Amino acid sequence: MFAVIKTGGKQYRVAANDVITVATIEGEAGTAVTFDEVLTLSHADGIEVGMPGVAGATIAGTIVEHTRGAKVIAFKKRRRQKSRRKRGHRQDLTVVRIGDFTLNGKTLSAPAAAAPAARPALAESASAE
Repeated sequence: MFAVIKTGGKQYRVAANDVITVATIEGEAGTAVTFDEVLTLSHADGIEVGMPGVAGATIAGTIVEHTRGAKVIAFKKRRRQKSRRKRGHRQDLTVVRIGDFTLNGKTLSAPAAAAPAARPALAESASAE
């Protein structure tokens, strides 16, 4: 079971209990957050594809922490002019743990994991060859 959500101008493929890093979202660590812009939703009953979004679908999540991205350096130099400029930037980010999927007020659950099928024992005649 997975979904494709849109937040901060980007799209993310998420499943239950995934931890994703997105653009800054208001709220403290531990605060519940809801993603209403669900583009695709796959569940036990089939796949819902929205145009542009799936009506009535929401994804719940919890803010884990606020952090900052890696430093990006913008260095410009004009040769033979003794002109240089160096700028750094770090983007503010939010780490979110994905929770329940909801479609039209009904909470969707992940299908039970199928037990691995038992392998048939090799016949002794086959191993004798």
